[in-house]
Amino acid sequence: MHNINEPVYYGDYLELNKLLDSQHPKSKKIGNEAHDETLFIIVHQVYELWFKQILHELHSMKDVFDQKKIMESELSTVVHRLERIKKIQSILIDQLDVMETMTPMDFLEFRDLLVPASGFQSVQFREIEILMGLRTDQRKEVDREYFLGRLQKDDQDRLLEMEKTPSLIGLLEDWLERMPFTFTDEFDFWGEYQSTVDDMLCGDEITIQDNKATLSEKALEMQLANLNGTRMTFATLFEESIHNGLKEKGERRLSQKATLNALFILLYRDEPILFLPFVILENLMDIDELFTTWRYRHAIMAHRMLGTKIGTGGSSGHKYLKSAAENNRVFMDLFNLSTFLIPRSKLPVLPAKLKEQMNFSYRG
Repeated sequence: MHNINEPVYYGDYLELNKLLDSQHPKSKKIGNEAHDETLFIIVHQVYELWFKQILHELHSMKDVFDQKKIMESELSTVVHRLERIKKIQSILIDQLDVMETMTPMDFLEFRDLLVPASGFQSVQFREIEILMGLRTDQRKEVDREYFLGRLQKDDQDRLLEMEKTPSLIGLLEDWLERMPFTFTDEFDFWGEYQSTVDDMLCGDEITIQDNKATLSEKALEMQLANLNGTRMTFATLFEESIHNGLKEKGERRLSQKATLNALFILLYRDEPILFLPFVILENLMDIDELFTTWRYRHAIMAHRMLGTKIGTGGSSGHKYLKSAAENNRVFMDLFNLSTFLIPRSKLPVLPAKLKEQMNFSYRG
């Protein structure tokens, strides 16, 4: 308990005089105040406050993952903060309902006064994207243009400098690569897993061949082609050279080792020592999904408000926003791991000694 030498007053602590005196509608300055401009300002100011909190949480998680050894108690802290970010994201999405109480014609009363300001210039949101792992060179060409082209020089420099620091997905990759359990002198999990997958795919081929009398030539050809496609997909997991080729093309973000270890976590998430890592991976996917949902809802709102007009920042409006929603996802590698999941009943059996290690066994 800290000693407080002077009494604290609510308004002074929150600096409410400053906060509540920061809404200055442009329309009021020209003598014809648009009623809904105050709503527009407050909603966006609240967004920026929540962005600040999300950045606060992301920086704290980066500090945890930037260690060579992470204690289980710290993983619990990471989970708690990821859960907090998700709650904040739900508020960000719900705020769009408040914004949509403003009609398109209400918005037109002051929209032209905002040019060329736009959401592209939210430096804090760009910081969130960079911290998560969405860098300039990983954006689509048109997105790269809008990412920096609408910012002042000092903000551009600030973001480019941030891109030189480790991102959350980069630190996650390092952490996943350090995970033990998949290979010991007695046990080669990936050899066992690959044999299981090969057996399953061979079983699928036998089933197709056994039923070819009931299939047309075209249907048989299609099913065999799909089976071959599945084999090739698994090859991208097992063959490091194929995986690295996909990574060079930007189709994968994580290294092969990190990908394999993340898959192991998903497959054996019921093992006590893997539960918190599993929850972390799930939460990262949730956060990616919620930002995608928010971007898409924003795009729909922009379409509703503006139709096919260009945005105040000069973009193509809702079409650009929809494109950003689809393309600006960070943790796609984690989503794609579902491709390689197999039934629990088919999982290789872990040796008793390894099971004991993964069960936080303690002998007094």
